[in-house]
Amino acid sequence: MNDHQLLRYSRHILLPQIGYEGQDKLVHSHALIVGAGGLGSPVALYLAAGGVGQLTICDFDTVDLTNLQRQIIHTTQAIGVNKALSARQTLQAINPEILVNTICEKPSEEMFEKLVAAADVVIDCSDNFATRYTLNRLCVKLRKPLVSGAAIGFEGQVTVFDMRSDSSPCYHCLFPDLGGDQEMRCAENGVFAALVGMIGTCQAAEAMKLLMGVGKSLQGRLLLLDVLAMEWRSIKLSRDAACKVCGQAPG
Repeated sequence: MNDHQLLRYSRHILLPQIGYEGQDKLVHSHALIVGAGGLGSPVALYLAAGGVGQLTICDFDTVDLTNLQRQIIHTTQAIGVNKALSARQTLQAINPEILVNTICEKPSEEMFEKLVAAADVVIDCSDNFATRYTLNRLCVKLRKPLVSGAAIGFEGQVTVFDMRSDSSPCYHCLFPDLGGDQEMRCAENGVFAALVGMIGTCQAAEAMKLLMGVGKSLQGRLLLLDVLAMEWRSIKLSRDAACKVCGQAPG
């Protein structure tokens, strides 16, 4: 890191759990963020501000007026602009030291595999099960840590599936693909603005911890938030030996 970076990230470096070594790991890390909406906004903002050296943001949608209630990375002037491109503009204004790659099309599974393979951590901020299942399959196959978050109404959840650990469950263990239409989207159901910020910030924290190798991750635990009651609770997760995705993996 240069002198400017040492000053920019000094409040991280002052933390003994991070120090120079941990911040240097962030600076040389690559995170894949799938979705630049309500969850992806705080994830991208905090990873960029915190010094993750390379971000790849994947979103084929465009900014809509209804997004601005919660998708804080976008501005009114960005309406009609692709979300990945809008996010990059905001992030480069916050931290010009980092590299921001954009994927503005809907990736095929082959493209997703290349993106996952190139990343050190994958953060799932998508809003559909098809993408979540695809990312999960690829993270299991390539043994990449996956930070998963979801939010709807006043309730959210976040967890980590780290297939570098033989004991980690995968997303399919928790939510088996039954082949039906299980979607619950914000456009049809609504979502409390601050909720996605709280879940997305948790995802950012878990991603940075994984990249630095500090603390205890949410692997094996599902963290649930009820914002109306302002209550957090944690549920233990375990690998499903019969899981069609990770059941044949070691563990």
